[in-house]
Amino acid sequence: MKATLKSLRETKANPAVSIFVKTHRAHPANEQDPIALKNQLKVMEDRLTSEYDKRTATTILENIHAKTNDLNHNYNLDTLAIFASTDDVQVIRMPIDTTERVIISDRFATRDLVRDMASAVHYYTVVLTRDKARLIEASNDRVVMEFDKDDDSQNHMESIPFPIDNNGLYTTGDGGSDRSSNNESSYLKEFFNQVDKSVQELWGEHKMPLVIVGDAKNIGYYKEVCDRPDNIIAMVSNATNLDDGSAQHIVNSVQEAVEEYRTSLHKAALGEIDKARGADMLRTDLQDVYRAAYQGAGETLYVRRGYMQAAMIDEKAQTLTAANDASEKGVTDDAVGEIIEHVIHNGGEAVFMPQDIMSDDQPIALVTRY
Repeated sequence: MKATLKSLRETKANPAVSIFVKTHRAHPANEQDPIALKNQLKVMEDRLTSEYDKRTATTILENIHAKTNDLNHNYNLDTLAIFASTDDVQVIRMPIDTTERVIISDRFATRDLVRDMASAVHYYTVVLTRDKARLIEASNDRVVMEFDKDDDSQNHMESIPFPIDNNGLYTTGDGGSDRSSNNESSYLKEFFNQVDKSVQELWGEHKMPLVIVGDAKNIGYYKEVCDRPDNIIAMVSNATNLDDGSAQHIVNSVQEAVEEYRTSLHKAALGEIDKARGADMLRTDLQDVYRAAYQGAGETLYVRRGYMQAAMIDEKAQTLTAANDASEKGVTDDAVGEIIEHVIHNGGEAVFMPQDIMSDDQPIALVTRY
């Protein structure tokens, strides 16, 4: 998703059409989704035909319909985002809430999405039992997907695709007595080693942290054989229905652990801020933060959750002047969102902090690379 948003942000087009539709994950609520999509497409069509020439409007409309006419709404998440130009159309299902709207400009409307994605804890949940292993991708408390053998992302895997059955536990030794033998631990470790190879292959694509779910014994075995144990941010041993519980049930079960991880990030952030301040590598003035972010010097941006600031921005002069009235001509209503985009675009990271940690007098801080 980060790579997709970065690509969209770099794209200039005339027009660049962004469409956001509220969608639903389950039946029967998702029966409303085709109608909601149709309504937003009609808004987009009316605007395109009135604001652009017929050829441009027709090309974009045909491109969008080619991608959406056969859309299977049974796979919807919380938002359907469509980004279209005369050259390309991208349709993205997202696990975040957005306001339904159509935006036509010379750039795609990615700022809100970048802010939402940056503020989320995005992780893989590895679900372990003695018989089976599952893998669930999640963002905060929402399921993005549970991996299935038919998923495109697993089509060319060298390792075993998820879900993974532990067939070896029953076929080794004397046909089943290994369940109670002293060798059971070695068979389980071998199974979890196979599971970890699949996890690490998928991890290599996205570098997401891991939450391990299972009983204490299985979690211990997995940690022993895991190639990258430092990627494990939480271990949850009290979840239920691991074999056949819904993905959302599993994700709900790990939220306390995810919140503890988030809190640990906030505590570590304070140390990093103090360290950077001592090394004269911290910027807290909004103008200085903007210039460093624009120049690609931003390593980590810390932002108080919910902080927005209207401002007049001059990219050529690399200046940002705070404004009181967001409706004034030339004023950007969310200059902080602009800074976040610059930092992430240039390979940095954005961390959102609770209000009780970052006060009103320092709502933003940028740790620079030099």
